Amino acid sequence: MAQQLTIKPSLLRLMTMWGGLGRLSKLGNGVLLGAISLSASASTLISSSDYLDYELPKTVQDNCSEHQNCPEIEVKYLKTNHHWINDITNKRINNLVVNSKPSESSPITVKNSGNSKVIKAAIDEFVASQFSDLPDDSVFVYSLMVTPDYLGHVDSFELFEVNSYVFTGGAHGMPYSEYLIFDPSTKKQVRLEDMLQKGKKSDFEALAYDAYKTWVKTVDQDVSSYEKNWPFISNDNVTLTDKGIDIRYQHYSIGPYAYGMPILSIPYDKLRRIIKPHFSPK
Repeated sequence: MAQQLTIKPSLLRLMTMWGGLGRLSKLGNGVLLGAISLSASASTLISSSDYLDYELPKTVQDNCSEHQNCPEIEVKYLKTNHHWINDITNKRINNLVVNSKPSESSPITVKNSGNSKVIKAAIDEFVASQFSDLPDDSVFVYSLMVTPDYLGHVDSFELFEVNSYVFTGGAHGMPYSEYLIFDPSTKKQVRLEDMLQKGKKSDFEALAYDAYKTWVKTVDQDVSSYEKNWPFISNDNVTLTDKGIDIRYQHYSIGPYAYGMPILSIPYDKLRRIIKPHFSPK
């Protein structure tokens, strides 16, 4: 189990993780190995932790120490025995740190985000902004948290999720969640477009729309009325499960904040002839 990150006003540690958070996760009804292990070949590896020290700028440190309202920073990086998985995942983590406010409509494409100076400068700017945006005596504390989470595997495909949380004042913070699928046989990230058979994108979206209507019925009795305020939108943020494909939506995408980050599920029996055969569990 990875150690809990302790944050001090003068020294924040950005955790580098082996295999993510080390928690037990569930995929469908199957209990999965936690992120403490990576089972690309159904084997278990011992995890470890590595730390990168980050010191608050002196002007921020003096201010927040006096008022006991230092920003909360927790950034964790993935470190597994597959360097190519680490590279792809940690680039996404760095982009979340640099951007701080990701959205489905604004893809994260910052250049040179792997540069440690760029990351440090982005965090410096984030923590300093608390004291330019909020009064010195404010009880609010800015938060920036990014963590990778190992979800397990379906056949040989390794499944991860990157979660972030940003709070910059207001009624609530803004969580964000992004699925990542990796194919160890090709050493590449798998996206929805790679999973679909040629010309089947519209068929997949039709199934997603059906799943949307099924989900709406769990929160509202009148689907047509609900859809006028929160219409269905396409989304490529998908992962494999033991039962089908899950589609994760962000807050405010298809529902109000209180409804969280909805997941629409499409079972494999409906995906025949839509996704390529090797993406269905054997």
